[in-house]
Amino acid sequence: MNALRRSFLKLVGAAAVSAPTVALADRIRVLPDGGAAQAPLLPGQSSPELGRALGGLTLGSSATRGGLAVLWLHAKDTPGGAPLEILTLDEGRARGALVVSERAQASVPELIAENRGKAYVLLLAGEILIGGKQNRVLREDLLLPPRSGPRSIGVYCVEQGRWNEGRKDFESRSSVVQPSVRSQVLRKAEQSRIWSGIATASRNLEAPSQTGSYQAIYDKPEVRAHLERTARSFDPPAAVGAAVFVGPSLAGVDIFDAADLFAREWPKLLRAYALDAYRIAPGAWHETAARARTEGLLRAAARVEGGLRASVGAGRLFEFTLDGRRGAALLFEGRAIHVAIL
Repeated sequence: MNALRRSFLKLVGAAAVSAPTVALADRIRVLPDGGAAQAPLLPGQSSPELGRALGGLTLGSSATRGGLAVLWLHAKDTPGGAPLEILTLDEGRARGALVVSERAQASVPELIAENRGKAYVLLLAGEILIGGKQNRVLREDLLLPPRSGPRSIGVYCVEQGRWNEGRKDFESRSSVVQPSVRSQVLRKAEQSRIWSGIATASRNLEAPSQTGSYQAIYDKPEVRAHLERTARSFDPPAAVGAAVFVGPSLAGVDIFDAADLFAREWPKLLRAYALDAYRIAPGAWHETAARARTEGLLRAAARVEGGLRASVGAGRLFEFTLDGRRGAALLFEGRAIHVAIL
């Protein structure tokens, strides 16, 4: 046996011995490694799933309170196929299925999320996570599959003045940043823009925090009372989404794959919209103009071109810009699980 062949056989043998260890490492490592970085974006794409979802909507009744107005959006047809069992972030946490924690080497823009349950768990861009070394907000929608294993997820800081050795894991208090901040999240703005938006919101709502925590806005008693009053006025009538106006301006649109999912996600989204309407005087909203504005936006969004990329979780993300607004649709198994336009 010559030296070259002998070296080759030694190499093959070493690989065979180490293979089980490598396989085990692949099963337990955080996937994707460094996954908070975005997957490659394919520009100039269209989305048949988004087109079907938006093309199948009708505008329903309206509801108003103070400076906030809502147009309910209804689906003409029930989505085909077996319904997905999807938990919200709060439901996943309550059942012990969803665990969110700091990385072993803590990093401001990254956390670890794991779904240990048997149902999908939906996390929304703009949802606030409380705990860890500082509070964070999710950068994009994420549908964690059952038994997902640990995934690295992208986040922003929403508590600039704290970085300490507090609890490693995170909880949810059913809080979402208001549309004026969430729109910056969808635009993938620099962290400094998020901090600036938080500072502006804190000043406008007179809710200062020693650590610059956005959650302090929700914890202010006067704001909490305002949100509780608002919540009683906007009970969705079997809708799959809503177009929300603050004064005469369209603040945003949120649409879900099913009425049941929208009904469970709506309360926290409503509270976020209501923050932008705090102290806004009623009377500036005109329903006829609002309906025309919403119909035009939905028609344009149904055929818009944008960028398509893989998600850290299940499915893909379709992102687009329309009339100066940022839109994002989480697509999975031929469905638009959630569409946001802000």
